[in-house]
Amino acid sequence: MRLNHLSRRRLLSASGALLLGASLLTACGGEDGAGTGNDSGAWTFTDDRGTKVELKQRPQRIVAYVGAAAALHDFGVREQIVGVYGPAKLKDGSPDPQIGNVDPNKVTIIGNAYGEFNIEKYASLRPELLIDNSYTPPDLFYVPADSKDKIFKLAPSIGIAAGAVPLNKPIERYAELAKALGADTESAEVKAAKARFDKATEDLKAAAKENPGIKVLASAATADLFYASNPAKNTDLIFFKSLGVDLITPDKVDEQGYFENLSWENAGKYKADIVFLDARTQSLQPKDLGGKPSWKDLPAVKAGQVVPWHAEPRFSYAGSAPLLEDLAKAIRSAKKVS
Repeated sequence: MRLNHLSRRRLLSASGALLLGASLLTACGGEDGAGTGNDSGAWTFTDDRGTKVELKQRPQRIVAYVGAAAALHDFGVREQIVGVYGPAKLKDGSPDPQIGNVDPNKVTIIGNAYGEFNIEKYASLRPELLIDNSYTPPDLFYVPADSKDKIFKLAPSIGIAAGAVPLNKPIERYAELAKALGADTESAEVKAAKARFDKATEDLKAAAKENPGIKVLASAATADLFYASNPAKNTDLIFFKSLGVDLITPDKVDEQGYFENLSWENAGKYKADIVFLDARTQSLQPKDLGGKPSWKDLPAVKAGQVVPWHAEPRFSYAGSAPLLEDLAKAIRSAKKVS
């Protein structure tokens, strides 16, 4: 879930209430969703919106949302990615964490923030395929609603479900897509990353058992609002909860079900032992919140139990394993303060 939360709420609201159901995931997985093709033959892939892309040959010029590009890069898709959109560079010109191991200086950036998508620059790249995350199908994350028709005319698109499914599912789907795009998803690098992810999964499960009752509130901060995130919607939180992490579920979520929007006066509504705070560059960080008395009064903040939350995880084994490891470490060392 690195745009700010107000922008994301607008995006989610604009997309309507459609959520990807289990039946669609089943229909798009397995044989039908895995994709086929090679460099000289026809190429097909069915995405998580139920859209089947059919091309005369495997695409060699791909433009992707930064999160999608980062995941594909980890699975071995590299030379084909010619452009990205979304948070790619920080203000100082260094790579935004969201772009992962993709070098932003070696791809064309057609937009660096929410609402930025330079259609002329996109067209100049001669794209053969657009790849993105999809939180509320059929919409694609960071593709502007007011210009999506023009964008979709230039190249077919693929959306990978990134909302209301557990973390391992989009990882598996990006692996399938990478394989269809010609990557060696059985390489030593990918196998080592998966082994680390599997180990981290078991470690987080063990940590939750070893230190039971530690309540975790996934949250995000802006100047005006404190967001309590719903573990039933966010893909990483769904996965963490399935491993035994005691995540707090807000009781008055927004229309799309992702957050409860709290005024700063009500930031203490939920008593947590760990505050899992959105670490994305456009969200406020602990250093920015010193002037919020309600923030400083939170028991977890007083106890120094604030943990960075990568609210839009990188959907690869390499990208997600460190998130599991860090949370396991935080839970093991946490004290009950709520």
